Amino acid sequence: MVGGPALCDDCGEMTTTAPTAAGTSRATRRATRNAQDPMIGGVAGGLARHLAVPVLWVRIFFVVSGVLGGLGIALYAGLWLVLPSDSRFDTGAPGLESASRAGMRPGRIRRLADAGPAVAVAALCFGLILLAEAVLGQGAVFWPLFIGVVGVALLWRQADEAQRERWLDTTGRIDPVRVVLGSGGWAAWARLAAGVGMVITALSLFAFRGGSLAMARDVTVAAALGVVGIGIVVGPWVYRLASDLTAERAERVRTQERADVAAHLHDSVLQTLALIQKNAYDGTTVARLARAQERDLRSWLYAGESTDDSTLASALRGAAAAIEDAHGVTVDVVTVGDCDFDESLRAVVAAAREAVTNAAKHAGTGRVDVYAEVTPTAVDVFVRDRGHGFDPADTPADRYGVRHSIIDRMDRHGGTAEVRSTPGEGTEVRLHLPRHPGAEAPRQEDSDD
Repeated sequence: MVGGPALCDDCGEMTTTAPTAAGTSRATRRATRNAQDPMIGGVAGGLARHLAVPVLWVRIFFVVSGVLGGLGIALYAGLWLVLPSDSRFDTGAPGLESASRAGMRPGRIRRLADAGPAVAVAALCFGLILLAEAVLGQGAVFWPLFIGVVGVALLWRQADEAQRERWLDTTGRIDPVRVVLGSGGWAAWARLAAGVGMVITALSLFAFRGGSLAMARDVTVAAALGVVGIGIVVGPWVYRLASDLTAERAERVRTQERADVAAHLHDSVLQTLALIQKNAYDGTTVARLARAQERDLRSWLYAGESTDDSTLASALRGAAAAIEDAHGVTVDVVTVGDCDFDESLRAVVAAAREAVTNAAKHAGTGRVDVYAEVTPTAVDVFVRDRGHGFDPADTPADRYGVRHSIIDRMDRHGGTAEVRSTPGEGTEVRLHLPRHPGAEAPRQEDSDD
């Protein structure tokens, strides 16, 4: 077959032969329905492409001829049945299965048999309306009903699989209540009550003004059917537009989030891994880099573990991070409760920083634990290490770190500092700072770094 797929006898693979000029000419002269982005059936788009004219002209022709005697409707239905669809989805292309699961494309290709029942029902309704107009002379009352039926069919055809699932009951049949009210709720019932109330009000006003109630009913029914028909015809387009905008907005947010995650991973994790590879034989450096990266990820993933000076806990974590980077030790900070970090709390943070620094320099251990507890009346901070320890009474007079930077600093700000150390067992520094009577109540949140 010229221009078609051929089976390779040796390898069993599908190959495509080059089409001849005659085959190309015959293929281009054949009209098809545009099923990629149809408004109803893709007839107008396919004819416009085949005739090389704007699609708007073809649609105007069908609308005008449909109003003038219904010729356009019959012609459109006939072409819908005759013209083949040009949709050829590559089911093996990447991403299509994922898009189908997400409801972004139909799970199967719509074929000619899918449109047959809809066209048959439309033709039957069209014939009944023409018959009623010829016999009863009241075809104008049925035309809005026909528009409504077409609109319902169009709404069902354009809905995706997820929307159709919401319209079906447990037995797999269409539930009219779900179609009208959706998933329920006070908003859906309020809309329904408002619509019924407006219809009753219109009938009452017409009757009170001296008109015939039967005439009011006919006029109201005709007007309501017209409005509902137009609304249902326009509704799928509005619904699809709103759904597309919502999906596009959500996809844009997800794309931005993925970009932020990728950028942060590149700037932090990947760079740290590269440094660890270069210093693979230096255990201290590797541990320091891993600890710094862990701290950075905690701060990025969890908003409550920042290292700025906004709260007491974050100020302690910031001081611990600086000491880790400077001395290569691990500093674990645990806080129970939290409060805003103001000027009155700087003394206890500075004293805790000095205690951790002394432990990192002189304890001879690679780990220092910091525990802070915030209550409505006081702030208590404990700094503990499992290092060499020392005797506070034998501290040389020229060592100002413990005496001036910790004990005297806490005394000047109305607090206390207690140092307990035993040679060979480690050291513990307890800092106690009373809070002002009008201080903020502690936040009940625990943080572990």
